[in-house]
Amino acid sequence: MVKIRLQRSGAKKKPFYHIVVTDKRNARDGRYLERLGFFNPVAVGGEVPLRLDVERVEFWQGQGAQLSERVTNLVKSFNRHGEGEAAKRVAPPESKVKEAKNQQVPAGATGDISEAGPETAEAKTDESGLDENAS
Repeated sequence: MVKIRLQRSGAKKKPFYHIVVTDKRNARDGRYLERLGFFNPVAVGGEVPLRLDVERVEFWQGQGAQLSERVTNLVKSFNRHGEGEAAKRVAPPESKVKEAKNQQVPAGATGDISEAGPETAEAKTDESGLDENAS
């Protein structure tokens, strides 16, 4: 049976998929009959997230090819929005962890309670003017 499905390529954590026509017995990233387009799920800015040759998809469906679930959704999305009209993604914001690393802590402000405990107790007795040994 002939299937129209996604074939993964791209780097680790940066997926890129080719939409291909292949025999369903072939490996996911193996041999294919024809490449029909691509899908870039991490497209940012002016990059094209989806390109598809709809005429060839219809031809292969006429020959008995079955679309995978994800490709079916992509074809519907492409028919609705088109290539240039697909929703553009904005670059993700810098994570809070990276922002926290970039902030500098003032000298002496370590936030360690054990260091601050005895000093504050001595400071309180000195400021109040009371001395425990004076009684």
